[in-house]
Amino acid sequence: MPLPDGTDGSLRKDWRETRVLVTGAGGFIGSHLLRRLRLLDAEVHATSRRARTRATQGVTWHVSDLGDPDAVGELLRRTRPDVVFHLASEVTGSRDVRIVPATLRANLTSVVNLLTAVTETPETRVVLAGSLEEPREGEPTPSSPYAVAKWAASGYARMFHRLYGVPVSTLRIAMVYGPGQPDTSKLVPYVTLALLRGEEPAIGSGTRLLDWIHVDDVVDAFVCAAERERAAGGSFEIGSGVGTSIRETVEMLHRIVGGASLPRFGALSDRPLDSARIADLQLADEILGWRPATKLEQGLSQTVAWYSGRL
Repeated sequence: MPLPDGTDGSLRKDWRETRVLVTGAGGFIGSHLLRRLRLLDAEVHATSRRARTRATQGVTWHVSDLGDPDAVGELLRRTRPDVVFHLASEVTGSRDVRIVPATLRANLTSVVNLLTAVTETPETRVVLAGSLEEPREGEPTPSSPYAVAKWAASGYARMFHRLYGVPVSTLRIAMVYGPGQPDTSKLVPYVTLALLRGEEPAIGSGTRLLDWIHVDDVVDAFVCAAERERAAGGSFEIGSGVGTSIRETVEMLHRIVGGASLPRFGALSDRPLDSARIADLQLADEILGWRPATKLEQGLSQTVAWYSGRL
């Protein structure tokens, strides 16, 4: 959780005096971040790709194509944000060559357009949603189109900070889960919903280790990164710091849900080049004052309860 105002002498002013822009605000993390910012009484602006059919109390929505540099410049001139949380992204683990252009545009071009526009307002702080899938220094080539686009975006962020003085930081986020995840093909909602319906979810070998992080903890990290002046120019790994195999995760969900249905391990092929990605929390702890608060079983129980109440 964010530290009390004045704890380390490097916090932003009161959020009630802060104008915030959230891109990708209609997504999983973005929707949770919007709720937090409204609780903090920030002035909240948000983007989506299409016009919203329903208003969100306390949020001003904008339709903007972040792949268009002119549109991004106009968006920033119109909203005049003190802080930008850039979450708009094409999130996929696919290795299909046909997704390369989409991931490039959504995950790299949009970042370059945003950082270029922010050079006109150097007081604007930016927090980017990166990925723990990005290779660390000295590691092999990225394992997917998504990973390489995020990796390149982090490189541009460092360059914009060093060369142009943009106060930008990147959160390299692990596997996020929690209530309200809209993409029900992701492991936790897929397995949860299948078990709740009495179905047998099809799983790969289950041997891969994953670092699971609850969405509320991720939101805490974004707020901390925006509050700390020392975060500018940094890249921070955001996860639990604990590796849990897919098999262990699925078996935990099975214990929580109960019932006779059993997961079918080995029913699917494992993806090529997948590897264990466990967050190193040292920098996030030292610079952001952030550590995760939600234990995996607690978070999964909360998530199962949420989906159970909506079937």
